[in-house]
Amino acid sequence: MCEGTEERICNKFCFKIGKTATETYQLLQQAYGEDAMGRTRVFDWFRRFKEGRTSVESDPRLGRPFFYSKGIVHHEYASDGQTINKKFYVEVLQHLRESVHQKRPEKWRDGDWILHHNNGPAQTSHLVQQFLAKHGTTQLQKLPYSPDLLAPCDFFLFPRLKKVLKGHRFEAT
Repeated sequence: MCEGTEERICNKFCFKIGKTATETYQLLQQAYGEDAMGRTRVFDWFRRFKEGRTSVESDPRLGRPFFYSKGIVHHEYASDGQTINKKFYVEVLQHLRESVHQKRPEKWRDGDWILHHNNGPAQTSHLVQQFLAKHGTTQLQKLPYSPDLLAPCDFFLFPRLKKVLKGHRFEAT
């Protein structure tokens, strides 16, 4: 059983016996402590079950690449059913650190690299923040609820597209 599936089964059980999402969240907190599914996710699964969903398997998700101005440093995909949680994200960060060490040794040696990730629950969890602090990884902080003004595409993809299109004039849009 994939990590998180057990909690989703508990969530479905509570839904079926008439518990509210709030009551279910409190029970999960009591049973799993700080490793429990977050409140938003409990309410989201309740909504799905209310809409008729019967499966407790998570939807497939893609991973995300980590790159710098000269190309991709590391990419990792989540397997089907894998929940992107704090423990999984720490593993991804360990692999990223190994990739930076191998592919960009000068950045690794000088500590001259910055991690830019979003404000998702996995990225902002205490476990992930402890891991980053322990290894001295500098983070580019993003304000909560800010538009993604510093998206990696702004630095990697768009400049390359601009080079190809430079000098071309288009008469129609």
